[in-house]
Amino acid sequence: MTESMRGQFLIAAKRLRDDNFYKTVVLLLEHGEHGAMGLVINRPSSIRVSHALSGHFNLPETEDVVFCGGPVEPSALVILHDDSDFEDDGPSVLPGLFVGGSPDAFERVICEAAASGSMKHCFRVLSGYSGWGAGQLESEITRGDWLTHPACRELVFYDDPYTIYDVLLQRFYEANHILPHRVKDPSAN
Repeated sequence: MTESMRGQFLIAAKRLRDDNFYKTVVLLLEHGEHGAMGLVINRPSSIRVSHALSGHFNLPETEDVVFCGGPVEPSALVILHDDSDFEDDGPSVLPGLFVGGSPDAFERVICEAAASGSMKHCFRVLSGYSGWGAGQLESEITRGDWLTHPACRELVFYDDPYTIYDVLLQRFYEANHILPHRVKDPSAN
């Protein structure tokens, strides 16, 4: 694979039994000759964002939780958000989807969302990330451990993160098979 897969979803194949990635969806943030880096987007933790950041910011108590982004550096926090007012932290992963890691990015995005009350902008705080060395991800894809599908903002901020895997797996099969993956009424055969 010579082309970057940045901005793609990795969908764990059903055969992948690694505890870190079983039934996960990873958003690839970086991919190139030196390796790849991504964030698991469908594993919410029980830790509230306001609690995780309480030593740094005075945030209102909300239902927002920290997601487990991957097994590498689990104490490092990053924020995925869609607020273009704060896009200066780096290039977008997808059109309208940005990554921040600086304290300023956290404070601006989360406090702005809390202050607006309307939640017109979405964000996810994630701890840790997923990483692969040079050629490692390509080998895992060739081996059949991962399926790839174009990423979309809608699923990154999906209301029910526990169903992202099934929704995306269905979309993958619909896009890559002549026959539907799930037959609605098998007796119609």
